[in-house]
Amino acid sequence: MSVIRPATRNDVPAILQMIHDLAIYEKEPDAVRNTPEKLHEVLFGDNPRVFAAMAENAAGQVQGFALWFLNYSTWEGVHGIYLEDLYVTPDARGEGHGKALLKHLAQTAVDNGYARVEWSVLDWNEPSINFYRSLGARPMDGWSTFRLTGPELERFGSSAAAAVRG
Repeated sequence: MSVIRPATRNDVPAILQMIHDLAIYEKEPDAVRNTPEKLHEVLFGDNPRVFAAMAENAAGQVQGFALWFLNYSTWEGVHGIYLEDLYVTPDARGEGHGKALLKHLAQTAVDNGYARVEWSVLDWNEPSINFYRSLGARPMDGWSTFRLTGPELERFGSSAAAAVRG
């Protein structure tokens, strides 16, 4: 049995640990630069724009989390949910926590009139892909994810600012 509840300030250490564990699973163990202070600010600051839900077992032990934010569909004219991270601890996989977290997000979308819940999954992550397909989720064929980050973002962002000022 999985109990889903909103994250609290006290969950920040567990969330950050699971973010690190997810990075290891996704073969990027040194990529996490997040801190407890940053998580506190985005989740519980004056104007939170990121949200998290916790999955617990019947004994109240945290077994996983989902972290998301709102996106917007210009075609639909309404918000959607973008699931940034979904993680269940290895020893708790197969117990329904991931499904319960996704069901919670789907219900949140339905309750708020949002058009969709979407997320990315690594091409090699067959267990997750199969799990998502079993829920009725489908890949967006024909779409590729692009990212501008690091030195390229700095270079491009700096040149854009100069062009706007000029």
